Amino acid sequence: MAAVGATTTTLLLILLQIPFLLFLNTSAEPLNSHLSSAVPESGSSSAKERIAALANDEATVDWMRRVRRKLHENPELAYEEYETSELIREELDRMGISYRWPVAKTGIVATIGSGEPPFVALRADMDALPIQEMVEWEHKSKVDGKMHACGHDAHVAMLLGAAKVLLQMRDTLQGTVVLIFQPAEEKGNGAKDMIQEGALDKVEAIFGIHVAHVFNAGSVASRPGQFLAGCGSFKAKITGKGGHAAIPQNSIDPIIAASSSVISLQNIVSREADPLDSQVVSVAMINGGNAFNVIPDSATIAGTFRAFSRETFKALRDRIKEVIGAQAAVHRCTSEVDFDGKEHPSIPPTVNDPEIYELARQASVDIVGESNTKVSPSFMGSEDFAFYLEKVPGSFMFVGIRNEKLGAIYPPHNPYFSIDEDALPVGAAVHASFAHSFLSSSTRNLSS
Repeated sequence: MAAVGATTTTLLLILLQIPFLLFLNTSAEPLNSHLSSAVPESGSSSAKERIAALANDEATVDWMRRVRRKLHENPELAYEEYETSELIREELDRMGISYRWPVAKTGIVATIGSGEPPFVALRADMDALPIQEMVEWEHKSKVDGKMHACGHDAHVAMLLGAAKVLLQMRDTLQGTVVLIFQPAEEKGNGAKDMIQEGALDKVEAIFGIHVAHVFNAGSVASRPGQFLAGCGSFKAKITGKGGHAAIPQNSIDPIIAASSSVISLQNIVSREADPLDSQVVSVAMINGGNAFNVIPDSATIAGTFRAFSRETFKALRDRIKEVIGAQAAVHRCTSEVDFDGKEHPSIPPTVNDPEIYELARQASVDIVGESNTKVSPSFMGSEDFAFYLEKVPGSFMFVGIRNEKLGAIYPPHNPYFSIDEDALPVGAAVHASFAHSFLSSSTRNLSS
């Protein structure tokens, strides 16, 4: 990820990774119409009402704000979230919640409940971005060139809030809730590393959220099936034979081969793809030679590809390699195509399990109401939460943070990004409601 002040091309590449669009805006009912401020005694109301009330308890909301603001003031980049991790562990210690650390360098896996099956996971990412914050407010980033410009500080605060709610309801938990505090989402590696170190051990389902500026605070949005696109990158080196540009017959020109490859790659989507199956192939970088009168030995092209289904994503990757190889061969060149760049690893599509999506949707309706539970469009951006969904069924959801009066209107990865903190109890309550519902429904299914 590049900080503010990088080239326009780099900024455009960053923005392409954001799973949000600017054109969409939806209305929401007032938050407090759904979250009561009174905390009922255990057994005096349904679980959903108690969860909503606990999440909206004034002291809990103030605590979540303090946590989020402290994290916002001290942003840390991928795999550098040491102080962030320490803050989370301190809060877990205060609540008496057991956890395992370190996981994937700075990550944490905590548990609440019986310690017995079924196990359900909730995930929050922790890392910030290399962006200089331009928002002038009391809790502006204190670290030059770093900012929580994607809302991960809010995600952590919401999951800690959910932990506090679930802890107060632990006697009603019919299983175990696993809390995953994940590093390095922005690099695309964090989820994979957490999985490799056992974060999903015994887990039967997973749920995650991301704040979204396109939905008003007080609302949530998701969709079953294909939700966010898979994101891949490629870099191809095309090798020919260099020589003087005045006598091209003595050379094998990689510039021609690279140019033909760029043109031919555009035909994959425009002439080979089903128009109803959204796909993107973009060449965003080309580099070859350093003199106007010298044919270089090699040229390099690089770009990104996106698709919503796992099958199409793999087919795109295979076809990109095939097209570049064929065009290189036509022009008597050779090619090497790399899809495994460390800086831009491939991320699969985010595909919500229909049954888990429906459970999460109903859990959200219980918290914010039917009218504030939206069906989201698909987005061409990506999220490494998809790696969890390749291992266990789960669902990903947007939590609205938009508030024009507060200036919370800017997209993630923007130096003016901000949130309406009234979204914090919503996220905490939806997390807790989903986990509680999943454990209850799983236990009923086992008993039936």
